[in-house]
Amino acid sequence: MTQAKTTCPYCGVGCGVTATVEAGTLSAVEGDREHPANFGRLCVKGSALHETLGEQGRLTHPRVDGVDVSWDTALSATVDRLNDLRAEHGNHSVAAYLSGQLLTEDYYVANKLFKGFLGTPHLDTNSRLCMASAVVGYKRAFGADAVPCNYEDLEEAELVVLVGSNLAWNHPVLYQRIKVAKERNPLMRLVVIDPRVTDSCEIADLYLGVKPGSDAYLFNGLLAWMAKRRRLDTLYLERHTEGFDEALEAAQQTAGSVAEVAEACDVDPERLETFYYWFASQLHVVTLYSQGVNQSASGTDKCNAIINCHLAGGKIGLPGAGPFSITGQPNAMGGREVGGLANQLAAHMDYHTPGALDLVSRFWATDSLTPSLPEEPGYKAVELFEAIERGEIKALWVMATNPAISLPDAARVRAALEKCPLVIVSECAAHTDLLPYADIVLPASGWSEKDGTVTNSERRISRQRGMLPPPGEARHDWWIMCEVAKRLGFAEAFDYTHPWEIFDEHARLSGFENNGSTDSPKRLFDISGLVGLGRDGYDALAPIQWPVTKAAPHGTARLFEDGEFATANGRAKLLAIHPQGPEKSLSAAYPLRLNTGRIRDQWHTMTRTARSPRLMNHRAEPFMDVHPDDAHSAGVTDQGLAVLTAAKGEFRARVRVSNAQRRGEIFVPIHWTDCFTQQARSSSLIDSITDPLSGQPESKHGAVALAPLATDWQATLLVADGVTESTPWCTSAYWTRIPMRGCQRWQLAHTQSVNDWLAQLKTWLPGDVSVVSQDPTNGRLRAACVENDQLRWWLMVGPPKELPGLAWLEARFNDATLNDTHRRRLLAGCDDGAADTGPVVCSCHQVGQTTIANAIREGDTTVEALGARLACGTQCGSCIPELKSLIEEERPNVRTKQPLATEVV
Repeated sequence: MTQAKTTCPYCGVGCGVTATVEAGTLSAVEGDREHPANFGRLCVKGSALHETLGEQGRLTHPRVDGVDVSWDTALSATVDRLNDLRAEHGNHSVAAYLSGQLLTEDYYVANKLFKGFLGTPHLDTNSRLCMASAVVGYKRAFGADAVPCNYEDLEEAELVVLVGSNLAWNHPVLYQRIKVAKERNPLMRLVVIDPRVTDSCEIADLYLGVKPGSDAYLFNGLLAWMAKRRRLDTLYLERHTEGFDEALEAAQQTAGSVAEVAEACDVDPERLETFYYWFASQLHVVTLYSQGVNQSASGTDKCNAIINCHLAGGKIGLPGAGPFSITGQPNAMGGREVGGLANQLAAHMDYHTPGALDLVSRFWATDSLTPSLPEEPGYKAVELFEAIERGEIKALWVMATNPAISLPDAARVRAALEKCPLVIVSECAAHTDLLPYADIVLPASGWSEKDGTVTNSERRISRQRGMLPPPGEARHDWWIMCEVAKRLGFAEAFDYTHPWEIFDEHARLSGFENNGSTDSPKRLFDISGLVGLGRDGYDALAPIQWPVTKAAPHGTARLFEDGEFATANGRAKLLAIHPQGPEKSLSAAYPLRLNTGRIRDQWHTMTRTARSPRLMNHRAEPFMDVHPDDAHSAGVTDQGLAVLTAAKGEFRARVRVSNAQRRGEIFVPIHWTDCFTQQARSSSLIDSITDPLSGQPESKHGAVALAPLATDWQATLLVADGVTESTPWCTSAYWTRIPMRGCQRWQLAHTQSVNDWLAQLKTWLPGDVSVVSQDPTNGRLRAACVENDQLRWWLMVGPPKELPGLAWLEARFNDATLNDTHRRRLLAGCDDGAADTGPVVCSCHQVGQTTIANAIREGDTTVEALGARLACGTQCGSCIPELKSLIEEERPNVRTKQPLATEVV
């Protein structure tokens, strides 16, 4: 048995993980207690990482035109087809679309190959969908894409403001750090600014349920309020900034009074002014913002409205202070470091950075090549697929992402992919929505196999270590690209044999001629202090925050402490912000505002998280959160099925009626794809509207109509793995697939009645019905098939609310032999007298809602008491807000403990 320290591949927190490997298998994970991002904590997704591994469901062989081939054949086909298209249509007809899931070394090779040697600027990344507005906001204000804060600032702050961030679900470890800090410091306050009441409100001292898209009004109003109340740091403004007068004038014109702002944001004016007073009165303030701010047609301006307030109050460059954009992906920042955005060149240099083209060309030795480096930026993500649709881009290489599901207006993206002459996909999963469009498929390594570095939200570079060999013929992304480069004639520039050599070159470029000049200040991104580590030093590299230089060999925890910024004159810039509402307007046909986002136990398009069955239990089906008034108006009911309609498509899902939603607004998750359900792609409801500065889509502001999905029947079908590859029931009006251990669960519903269910089952599934119970009066039916003493499938016709807890049935699918007792209980779906545990609340320990409610009624009315009895809430802590909600809901039902006869009353 061996243990290795690595980094989690999910969100941008970048938690350290200690992995245990035994007998060639990664058998367990736990938080790395020494990693400064998490100090041993892991969320439920991170703690289930070892459950997502294995060769099943992986791509293991290269494929060309649908046929498995050797690597030699696949590489030759890639090079020949790229060369043919370049010869006929030019270098700019070739493009790449990358991912924040790639390691920095992969990113660096891709950027160097496409921009430096293929001569095309059209290389962008899915980070465009989550971080681009924050990047442009930082660059406009500070002169560089530089997050000034670190995680310790969240614990040292007197006030933390969450804006457009459900931290409790999307970055749970940081949320837990803030929670512990509040417990240690009773004077610390937390404000949540979000259209939805989320689990992050559990520890909030103040909640502002703002109208979607109104953030810039709110922060313009804060700036005007600070000026009116003389709460500005005039000395800081005078010494270290410019543009304040213009910024203040714009704020006063658009948000000059609390009453104006309260009306624009649809919040209570007293609560709004409380927030303004708290922010202005404290020096140590961190504003943590995420997709709710970024994913907007004016996301960049919203970011700068936040930054303006920090600069005006001098709340930056101090412990516990600063505007903090929290990254969505594990290496979105690493990709930006190497130049992985279409508007970047390399090493935090843009195309228009003075001298950058010449510097990079000389460093990469491309100055004598034809083609030379491109001189203008390429197409950003949405623009890139529009160029494919026009026929301008002829070849697209996609790595570690799924644009067929994640980009807005998904049907248009798929149509563009369909007509693209050459689509190359590097991927580790065997089943994604993108693969049907691929001409060449290249099997890539995944987490636990990859070896390299990632950079988290606080600029901390950590090692992601390879512990297992890739399955089959899968290879590392950097190796694949280097082999293609060699066959293209660029062998000398891509002769790397190990990731440390790539990292070393990346570090050297960051420091290359990075001394600053009058017209080009010193670049903040500089890790030249890590040059020359060698393989041993690279393997042993401990987490470290950039810049890392000779002057700062141990890294830099916090930026701008001296008030010097990365602009030409060293001053930060305040921007005049003119707030705008969502560009996608509501109408009589589409009267409801749509909000999209992540949920607690899933990640992106579920290609990894769905491999762990327990992560599917918290929210098993695609859903929509609807306010009770909107549900009543539309005629939909809680746990019923409904359809959202937008100008671009439909979304079918189960309804969750919730007072956490504002009236007139609906929330849907982003995760479900065609691999898991029918018509529940959130991207099909979103238009291709982008921020004109950042190119980031307006994914938080759709316009939809709501209606019930009328069905004749609903059913739950469980099928043992390997029983059948065909799924004829997927012609139903609604279906969703839920992976379980040893079987697949299908939730089905259809508009057409079934007259004979036993006959229907014969057309769907192999094997004869072994046991059946049917009630013709209400259409209810339960049936099961047992072959060779093993459960093969199980069906219940009826609404899901009639289901027993499925843990017992799941266990039966894993029995080598069904015993007689279990056979008799198959139709019931549980042991005689067994209690239904209800929907899973605690994913770590698989504790259900009914079990928790019963414990509360019996007197366990605190989170600590529930944890002591049931273990819920004792591991990652993500379920604690739900536990508290259940305690409040069940408090009227708590049984009064009767005194014993011997007790004195």
